Amino acid sequence: MRVAVVTVSDSVSRGERQDRSGPGLAERCRALGWQVISCEAVSDDRDVLENRLAALADSASVDVVLTTGGTGVGPRDTTPEATSAVCQKILPGLGELMREKGREKNPRAVLSRAVAGVCKHALIVNLPGSPRGAVESLDVVADLLPHAVEVLRGASHD
Repeated sequence: MRVAVVTVSDSVSRGERQDRSGPGLAERCRALGWQVISCEAVSDDRDVLENRLAALADSASVDVVLTTGGTGVGPRDTTPEATSAVCQKILPGLGELMREKGREKNPRAVLSRAVAGVCKHALIVNLPGSPRGAVESLDVVADLLPHAVEVLRGASHD
């Protein structure tokens, strides 16, 4: 499975803070046997993020786009809105499952507004911005993503 990791953070994209979430996710993806095609950072600007997500999905070079950051309640947190805007289908169960399982370790997990959906021929999944939260949330849904990608490519639902 081919994966792109996008860190959504003003301070990381400006080089003011080191990105720990994106590289942590990339490392976890490789451990799962997935191919990491790209790992990049963009600002919290919604238009910039929408354009980047659409470009990645349009490229046909990735099966899954994992975002980290911008899923909270802060004034610049617009990752779920950007994701929803570019997706043709929303998969609410993935966000629900991540919040449910995340709450077992951190009660604040319910504040995440992460969404997942289908954009063109790629699956986009929002993950929290904290390094630990991002990897733990990915682990919650990791076994579901290959099947979702296969179905997206036309395989049966069996």
